Amino acid sequence: MKKFLYVFLTIILFSGCEMMNNTPTRKVEELLGKYQANDADVLEDLDNVLLSDSNLSDDERDDYRDFMSKHYQDMTYKVKNEKIDGDSATVDVEITVRDYSSVLNNASDYRSKNASEFDDLNSFASYRLEKLKDVTNTKTYTIIFHLTKDDKEWKVEPLTDDDESKLNGTYGYNEINSYNVIESDNDSKVEYDSDKPESNTDNGVTDETSITDNANQD
Repeated sequence: MKKFLYVFLTIILFSGCEMMNNTPTRKVEELLGKYQANDADVLEDLDNVLLSDSNLSDDERDDYRDFMSKHYQDMTYKVKNEKIDGDSATVDVEITVRDYSSVLNNASDYRSKNASEFDDLNSFASYRLEKLKDVTNTKTYTIIFHLTKDDKEWKVEPLTDDDESKLNGTYGYNEINSYNVIESDNDSKVEYDSDKPESNTDNGVTDETSITDNANQD
């Protein structure tokens, strides 16, 4: 009889834990916790982004990887609200991260006016990273996470480009490509001073934009 009660109570406790972990809020906390803990999925996505940037040397990739890893570890968040409507839900979260947007914009502007300073021996990627390392000011953003229930389990939907940029601390950065131009709506290239919202997305876990030019964005 005692053995039966023990097994019965174990099943109840296990089921209760599963239900507690399968809530919209808990799923969002798990996702953000992956960033803070430098989970393998986060680092794998980060590595893929860095490897896709042919402008980075191996040493620069390692430096940016360490930089972003620290950025994610230092991120803080607070869940503000949860709304459930059938098999859909939203979770409002305030995240606080270091704000790199102005440094990124200033660095890009400096490069556009001093292109001769950057060559194989003086990489713009390294120059920009040193500027980013000096950033200490933070900014708080609200991200609304959307979730759907699939086979009784809540799953976080992919983040928008803007939300990815907020997470990376680059919201407000005018994304430019390696040649210091911005793509216009008609696909023609225009000078750096034209406006285009930054961004990139991937909810996997990190932004699928070059972290050298997206250096941690939207």
